[in-house]
Amino acid sequence: MLAPGVVAGLLPWWLTDWHAHDVWLPARAVAAVLIAGGAAALIHAFARFVIEGAGTPAPAYPTERLVVGGLYRYVRNPMYLAVGATILGQALLLGQPVLVAYAGAFAVAVAAFVYGYEQPTLAYRFGDQYEAYRSAVPAWLPRLRPWNGVITPAPDRRSDDANPLA
Repeated sequence: MLAPGVVAGLLPWWLTDWHAHDVWLPARAVAAVLIAGGAAALIHAFARFVIEGAGTPAPAYPTERLVVGGLYRYVRNPMYLAVGATILGQALLLGQPVLVAYAGAFAVAVAAFVYGYEQPTLAYRFGDQYEAYRSAVPAWLPRLRPWNGVITPAPDRRSDDANPLA
């Protein structure tokens, strides 16, 4: 929770000092939904990593199994989307356009990380399992219906010596 706490808490505070401008009531309601929904989705996604994946979201302590349940049946990157929603919710709640720009920078950084490191690493570690999942579940725009594919356990392909991304 440290990384999302810094990205969605400390940095927005640093950028705004939590100074709020006068914000229209419906915008505040949307903000509350984004913040609460983002926090709930983030906690859910973290729990899936621990319970289903037997690991953590941190690259230093990765999951032993590919996580494809819960929100991951709708979209491959619910944690990043949850953090982005939280940042945008803060932008609306505080009336701070700087947080919209920050959310855009966050999105660019996350996309670069996902496409440059995360996807190749998952493809290497989980092979055909990940490719089946990746072809069925979108990265950023959630499916309307959950993916019901079954992932069968594959042999562990991890080897830091053989992985050029490690």
